[in-house]
Amino acid sequence: MPKPIAVTIESTPKKAFASAPDWPGWSRSGKTEELALEALAAYAARYRPVAEAAAAGFPSAVAVDDLEIVGRLEGSTGTEFGVPSQPTDHDRRPLTTADADRLARIVEAAWSAFDRIAAAAPEELRKGPRGGGRNTAKVIAHVMDSDRAYANEIGIKIRQFAPGDRAPVSGMRAAMLEALRAAREGGPLGGRHWPARYAAHRIAWHALDHAWEIEDRTE
Repeated sequence: MPKPIAVTIESTPKKAFASAPDWPGWSRSGKTEELALEALAAYAARYRPVAEAAAAGFPSAVAVDDLEIVGRLEGSTGTEFGVPSQPTDHDRRPLTTADADRLARIVEAAWSAFDRIAAAAPEELRKGPRGGGRNTAKVIAHVMDSDRAYANEIGIKIRQFAPGDRAPVSGMRAAMLEALRAAREGGPLGGRHWPARYAAHRIAWHALDHAWEIEDRTE
């Protein structure tokens, strides 16, 4: 019988996130815990190519019954805004060399997926129900700006750069991956706030969330 997939729940009265702490970036939300779990299982097929690109392996099929809740925590305004924003006890576990390398490989695969999807997308994306939503160039700029902020959260200072300037993007990503690969303790990286497992999860989730948004909004 396959081993259950560990899941943590971060919730508020208005929104819940279900996250798989051993699979950076695999996190989905819903209005309730049950809907978040359903969304997480539904997105397994979209997440699988990322895990496989990182040589991390992944279950061939995932249903809600395969998910095992191993922790719950109260969410925040960030949760309601739409971000899995609270590190859990599972995120604070120490890492072996192999654990840290696996985290970094999955983050790198998430970035590669975002780059590939964004490069293939048209500039004009389908608008939301009220005519909202960024076009591709603005989504790219948003992800790059967010990664600069995430770098700071793990103790890496990155100067402002143009989103299309690949040299500083590559340098920033290399420094972030190096920090993840060097992590061993479960405490915050760089004397900041985020433990390595949560940092990897948040970085990969953000890249994938916007990659999938671009896919869903492409005509």
